[in-house]
Amino acid sequence: MEIIHDWTSFGGRQLVYKHHASSTRCDMEFALYLPPQAMTAPVPLLVYLSGLTCNWENVVTKAGAQRSCAKHGIAFLAPDTSPRDVSIPGEDETYDFGAGAGFYVDATVAPWEKHYQMRSYILDDVLPLVAENKAIDAEKVAITGHSMGGHGALTLALSTDRFNSVSAFAPIANPMACRWGQRAFSGYLGDDQLHWRAYDACALIEDGASVEHILVDQGLADEFLDEQLKPDALEAACQKADIPLTLRRQPGYDHSYYFIASFVEDHVAYHAERFQ
Repeated sequence: MEIIHDWTSFGGRQLVYKHHASSTRCDMEFALYLPPQAMTAPVPLLVYLSGLTCNWENVVTKAGAQRSCAKHGIAFLAPDTSPRDVSIPGEDETYDFGAGAGFYVDATVAPWEKHYQMRSYILDDVLPLVAENKAIDAEKVAITGHSMGGHGALTLALSTDRFNSVSAFAPIANPMACRWGQRAFSGYLGDDQLHWRAYDACALIEDGASVEHILVDQGLADEFLDEQLKPDALEAACQKADIPLTLRRQPGYDHSYYFIASFVEDHVAYHAERFQ
């Protein structure tokens, strides 16, 4: 790994690394905040998955998570949202498919399957790499995310046992039923919707997946609320499966990082409590 940025923040270190990932077969970047407590003992890790068009920089510079993570003694990991500059025709043509829009799936359709292995990147590349850092307590890992990243957080938590807890900001909760998800899944996974179910939180819950609890914040002024995000579907699926869900509908908040910055402290505290 190569450190490409190293900033002091709230007594800790905001680092950005570049490395070659075997899953995506290309160079990738991720950000890691180490709170001051990490200088003396291993600390828990909160993984944050970003949304469409974003990379590590958006959350690092806009959410203010460093302050909360320093308060609670939690490291904060922000991977990228897709491979970059891998010379796939059309990868930069639209905001909701290709570069910046990996959807945290392992693609099976050419030409995307060679590089777009974002589920494997998170689970098999970046998490083990970060766990090698002696400042990280690899037994205490939680996950959260925004929009497409909220979808990724929910599906990874529901389909693996790698995370102590899960939360999300305005997640794409039922991607099989929205345009964003349908375009991504058909392009990366093909037309057989049975294969899509492994990457849809509502479908995973219907198929028997479960977690101890989910925290979701959703802005009621979010322009994507009804057409793309569908929190009501997640609420219905959780109720039917008896999965405790705290769905906080926040009046006046939209889909922006102003929304995330307003509630990131709550989410960090939520995961800190579950690390105890």
